[in-house]
Formats: sequence, C-alpha cells, structure tokens
Amino acid sequence: MKKNRTAILYTPFAEKIGDIPWSEYPRPTLVRDSYISLCGEWEIASNCYNGKILVPFPPESALSGIGKNIGEALVYKKVFDLPQSFNRGRVILHFGAVDAESKVFFNGNELGFHEGGYLAFSFDVTDLLKDGENKLEVRVVDTLDGDLPYGKQRKDRGGMWYTPISGIWQSVWLESVPTEYVERLEITPSLDSVKIKVIGGARQKKLTLDEGGAYEFSGDEIEISISDPENWTPENPKLYRFSVECGEDKISSYFALRTVETEGNRILLNGKPYFFHGLLDQGYFSDGIYTPATPEGYEYDVLQMKKLGFNMLRKHIKVEPELFYYYCDKHGMAVFQDFVNSGKYSFIIDTALPTAGLKRGITHRASPRRREQFEKDGRTVLKQLYNHPSVVYYTIFNEGWGQYDADRLYREMKAADPSRIFDATSGWFQEKESDVDSRHVYFKPIKLNAGARPLVLSEFGGYSCKIEGHSFNLDKTYGYRYFKRSEEFENALERLYLDEVVPSIKNGLCASVLTQVSDVEDETNGLVTYDRKVVKVSEEKMKAIRAAIDAVWSNR
Repeated sequence: MKKNRTAILYTPFAEKIGDIPWSEYPRPTLVRDSYISLCGEWEIASNCYNGKILVPFPPESALSGIGKNIGEALVYKKVFDLPQSFNRGRVILHFGAVDAESKVFFNGNELGFHEGGYLAFSFDVTDLLKDGENKLEVRVVDTLDGDLPYGKQRKDRGGMWYTPISGIWQSVWLESVPTEYVERLEITPSLDSVKIKVIGGARQKKLTLDEGGAYEFSGDEIEISISDPENWTPENPKLYRFSVECGEDKISSYFALRTVETEGNRILLNGKPYFFHGLLDQGYFSDGIYTPATPEGYEYDVLQMKKLGFNMLRKHIKVEPELFYYYCDKHGMAVFQDFVNSGKYSFIIDTALPTAGLKRGITHRASPRRREQFEKDGRTVLKQLYNHPSVVYYTIFNEGWGQYDADRLYREMKAADPSRIFDATSGWFQEKESDVDSRHVYFKPIKLNAGARPLVLSEFGGYSCKIEGHSFNLDKTYGYRYFKRSEEFENALERLYLDEVVPSIKNGLCASVLTQVSDVEDETNGLVTYDRKVVKVSEEKMKAIRAAIDAVWSNR
C-alpha cells in the first residue's frame, strides 16, 4: 500500500526558541524567585538511537531534533551544575509531564516511579545533591498501554487519531525552598470574598494584596472580603494578585472572584445565565506535536479565538502545562476541561451505533488497574487545576470512550470539586446523573430542545477546508463536509450557526462547541491551519455570528 506523503510544517513560534526552550516560570499559581530550568539539550538513548534531544519536545516532533519514534523504552540523561547559593534548605525537582511510565534517578539513586503521561510530579533531591556536577536520568517506557490515559494518540495514526508521542513533553525544573515551605494553595472564591488555604509552611502567615491590604493569620486558612468586587468573566478577566510570607518562604499567586453553577436548565456564571460560545481545542502543534515551540503558541490560540468572538475552549482529552490555563485566566477564555480517556476504542460501539441512533445502555469493561489509574488521574486533575478561574467545567467520558460507572464517577468527582460543572458523558451513552444534557451532532441538522438539565452542544461542525502549503497530509484529508476555498468554508459556518445553532439557543441551548481551533494532521477542520500561519475565517464574519448569538441570548 502506498504511504501518504506528509509535510514538516513549522509554526511562527519556532523562530523564537532561545538557548533554553520553555524557560518561562512553569507554575504561575505559586511563584517563587528560586527557579532553574533543566530544559534544553539532553542525551537520549533507546535500542535503535543514541544521540541528543531538545527537551521538552517529544522525540517524534521536528523541534526535538529527532523527528521520529525511537522506541518504546527511552533513557534521558542530563548533567548540570547548581549555583552554590541556590540551596535554601530543600531542593525540589519538578516534571510537568512525561509520557507514560517514568523511573527517575538522581546521582545514581532511584527517586521514584510515576505512571501516567499528563500530570505533574516532583521529588525532593536535597539529600542527593553534590557540589559541582549532578546527574539526572529518566527512564521512560511508553507502549500506548490502554490501561493508561492516552488521549488522541494511536500507533496507526490517521483521521481523528494522531501521531503518538513519548517521553518528556513539559518543563523539567528545579526550585529551592526553605525547610518549612508552602507546598500548595487551595483557592475557593465567591462573588465578593475568597478563601485561601495554605498547605505547608510555618504557622504564622501574612497575605498581602497587590492592590492594597495586608492580613496576618495563623493556621492554614484565611477568608478575605473584597470591597467593590470585580467578578471574573471572559469579557472582564479581572485577576487579584497577592503574596504570602510564611516564615522564610515567600510565594506569589492570584485569584479571581467567580462562581459557576446550574439552576434548572441554565448554566450560571456569577449567578447569571451565560452562553458559552466555544471551540474544541486539541492542543496539537505541527512542529512540536504535544508541545508548542514556545508558550506563545498557547497564548496565540487563546487570543486568536477571542478575536473571532469565542469565549470558551473545550480542552479535548489532553491536560496542558499550567501556562495554558494561566493565559486563559489572564485573557478571559473559559475552559471546559476533559479527563483523558483510557481503554480500547471501538468504532462499532463508540461511533457507528450512536450515529445510527443507539445512544444509551453502552458501557466498557475496565480492568482494576485502568479504573485505579483513571480515577486517580481524575482527582489529580481536579487538584492541579483547582486554582484556575478559567476552568469552569469538566468532562469525564467522551463519546463512550472507555466509559464505565459514569454515575458513580460523577458523584465522586462532583464531591471532590463542587465548584465546577460536570458532564459525565459527553455526546451520548447518557446514564442517570450529570449536571448537563450533552450532545454531539455532526451528520444531521441540529434541532435541539432543552429538558430539565442545561443543554450543551458539546461537539458539532467538523467542516473541512484544506489550505495548500499549510497541510500535513498531502494526499488525504479528513472532515465531515469539504470546502475548497476559505470563503465557501466561512459561509457554510455562518449558515450552520444562523440556521441551526441560533434557533437551538431559542429552545434553551446553553453552550456550543465547534470542531475546532486548528487543523491537526489529516484533519483540516480548524479555523486556523496546523502551522498557525493562516486564519481561514474573517474576524468580521465570526464577530457577526457572535452578535447574532448574543442578540438571541439576551432576548431568550
């Protein structure tokens, strides 16, 4: 069989990679002034490769310097010196994410093991530090084990499945902390006050707001009332910045005043019905695959979609570095965050049958290991993203992929974070419990009416427009309707919104998610190309669509 021709496409951000890629401080919700990035050139070896790699780009990406899969078992090595003044008491080694099973060694000593490719983890390396040269080794195994979360990765990529990545794909970094230090914050806002729980550190604490006001307290928690409060919305993304002094430790962070909840069949943002006009966001980039060349790649997507009138991104079965969520917090982009799927995908069960109309009563078997990992990761996602005001909604299962015990997981995850909306089963195979009624409509006209729960059109569209010179697959393309020119593509989207989505808003629709932000590999159904160099639609036309939505919403 003849293999499809593919192109290497570079984003504009690739020109801005410095000597140390991804040197930006990686944890904006808890910032210290002690920080050393370990990104940059590492050694890497496998059974078929021995050479260099540019971290944090996965070896399959062009930006890594390798550009191909080099095996299921990888060994990363990094040698570095620490400044003598760096260690203030303890030194913590952080990994943003490593796909998928990682065993970490420091100066020949095993630090520990981490399973799962999407979440942050860390180790205290203080007692193993040496004067002068220190050696870090990360042994990674990635077999695309279905018991572990894998998202849209597939060995036989094509269509809606993408090139799998492996190894380190987020920042690796060191920080120094006092012996007693703040481990994390837990920030719970209301419309006019905020509760801030400080986990770790000395008992006596002082919190100072950048806008004025200092509060001394002892223990773990303080509640602060805000005079003349400004509530966070996509239209007014007000952030309140503050610092906490805790013995010898000092950190800075921020919060926003916002609430999200359901009332009847409406979603309320800050106590008022709100329409979320959104897009599916896969988080893939043509040159870095899982990792943009610089964090500006994430910021570009957020700002460009805001220019086009959108106020929400559905982050699709991928958990990003914290900087992505910070840009959403800062610029005003609500996030509907998916859990990352595991288990086998079945075209018959998960796609063909629901497309034909069978949308209930289907569930998958899940091994004890898969259940444990999926549920542990779900709780960790809630904890890791808890302080980001942009994150307002979680999806547990998408289109039945790996779905099991959806009602139980809804109850448990909702109890773990009652401050967000939970969509237990996005698309179909609804069970009894969920905050919303979530539908996917691709192959028939959108005709929706709200019932007892808020109605969310959690995927639709998928229209394709392939731009020559900016597409990955030169021979094939993938989408649900095909248009040769951007003008035709744009006009079709306009008709889709005005003729089908807007009437559904009159019938109670609360949110919509168009597929999608950008092209990804074979898929050419993005509003921007995979290399982020061409925007296929005009701001004028897209803002006119948003104005039509707002007009109907305000008169509902």
